[in-house]
Amino acid sequence: MARDLAQKPYQAPKTTLPDNLKDLDYDKYRKIRFIPDRALWRDEKLPFQVQLFHRGFFYSSRVDIFTVAKGRATPVKYSPSLFTFEGLTPPPADADLGFAGFRIHAPMNRPDYFDEITVFLGASYFRAVAKGQNYGLSARGLAINTADPKGEEFPAFKTFWIETPDARANSIVVHAILDSKSAAAAYRFTIRPGATTVHDVEMTLYPRTEMAEAGIAPMTSMFFFDANDRKDVDDFRPAVHDSDGLAIRNGHGENLWRVLTNPRDLQISSFYDSNPRSFGLIQRKREFYYYQDLESHFEKRPSLRVEPIGDWGSGEVRLVEIPTNNEVHDNIVAFWHPKDPLRAKGEYAFTYRLHWGAGEKLPLAEFKTTRSGAAGDNNRLFVLDIAGENLKDIKADAVRGAVSANFGKIENVVSQPNPESGGWRLSFNLNPEKNPAVELRAQLMQGDEPLSEVWVYRWTP
Repeated sequence: MARDLAQKPYQAPKTTLPDNLKDLDYDKYRKIRFIPDRALWRDEKLPFQVQLFHRGFFYSSRVDIFTVAKGRATPVKYSPSLFTFEGLTPPPADADLGFAGFRIHAPMNRPDYFDEITVFLGASYFRAVAKGQNYGLSARGLAINTADPKGEEFPAFKTFWIETPDARANSIVVHAILDSKSAAAAYRFTIRPGATTVHDVEMTLYPRTEMAEAGIAPMTSMFFFDANDRKDVDDFRPAVHDSDGLAIRNGHGENLWRVLTNPRDLQISSFYDSNPRSFGLIQRKREFYYYQDLESHFEKRPSLRVEPIGDWGSGEVRLVEIPTNNEVHDNIVAFWHPKDPLRAKGEYAFTYRLHWGAGEKLPLAEFKTTRSGAAGDNNRLFVLDIAGENLKDIKADAVRGAVSANFGKIENVVSQPNPESGGWRLSFNLNPEKNPAVELRAQLMQGDEPLSEVWVYRWTP
């Protein structure tokens, strides 16, 4: 179906709605609620249930949804009786509006309650949580022309097929068709909730036109401020973000940790690689005291890591950081960008695994916090705290900090045990020497052997 779709001119999704639902604001849209007792498979007592989203507000595009049982697809028919409208006039009983998206529920935190585990809603966006977590960052089916001055293109899922789960199933399968001006694509998601919620994704992409700026396995998050970047922030909280770093395990087996920033100007960073092993936006700080927010609980936001299956060839993990003056907007994007453009009328298959959860434990020590402050005469002081099982019982005189920069001068490098955390602290001064941007790199070493992952950072004034 996706292959055939890509051979035809693009047709935008239907957005026509009844007059009283056309221009809903956020508060009015929230009054339209799905009735939980009408969830798919609720009466059958199956291990998964599906609830549906009504169209309106940002979500005016029609999405068609089918269930699949024994190889046969059956449309899920729209009816206003599936929803409560709380003061709004419902559409006519015979209206055929389709849906905006859906969410999947399953017992995860306790056996007698169906938690919301995954939601597909809006363009090609979808989110998931693991056990004990709250929603945070989002994944996307495909990114096109992200950060392009001419404007980004937002592909959208137009049809879903949800397989009816077996009574003993611990996973659920969702098929989808994505469409856009530049491409069509077919997806198969196998979703397994748990301590880490996993999405196995099989994607086949059919470009309509040559795609030089395609983003594979994209994800979108929010970084407002933290101890490394608090300029012009007047806030009682120490930090506000859904993710604090980009983690990459490249094709050479090297682990990189790129701390996020909220830049003054749009920033794009490229990490060139061949056959990456994993990459993702990580929420590494997992204690309440880092955030002090009783409502948002940023410490409970999931990390998202992409594990490519098979060889993806040459390309780059691309990180886009967009300035923001509040925490409402997602301003961080990361994805895999293939080296060669995707040809028009071609066929491209990508298989990968999405890990939603607390993040991956590394064999090497991790950089836990990054702090930065003035050091006089326009210099900057960086203080990095590092922790890991491999640092225990290390002799202090055998440890050194390896710090480098592409511009400016690095001075006063100090590596020392941190008795308060049980880890180590690496600090240094940066003299940028009037350079507009400096790329920094640091690692804790024992002789020539690495003790930690590689910390990378882009400093700008």
